[in-house]
Amino acid sequence: MADLKSPTLIYLKGWLFLIGGFVAAGLLLAEAPRFKVGLLLAICVWCFCRFYYFAFYVIEHYVDSTYKFAGLGSFLVYLVTRKYTRKDGIPEQ
Repeated sequence: MADLKSPTLIYLKGWLFLIGGFVAAGLLLAEAPRFKVGLLLAICVWCFCRFYYFAFYVIEHYVDSTYKFAGLGSFLVYLVTRKYTRKDGIPEQ
């Protein structure tokens, strides 16, 4: 599949993700309308967002400037294939 290049389709894709997230959260809260469920759902979403930020921004800008983010699949490949040469677990630059 080719890269998406149309700004209109890119915006549409982003809005569809947002709408899908709201619909899924709404359905979960309708299924179990309790404060605890809403709080855990909010924490879950926040933690996944922070992990995504970590995977594409923190690693590239603070850990390994040679790494270029191309998706979570590429991040997993990066984690598995990088070479450890120091005892503290930090890859040698």
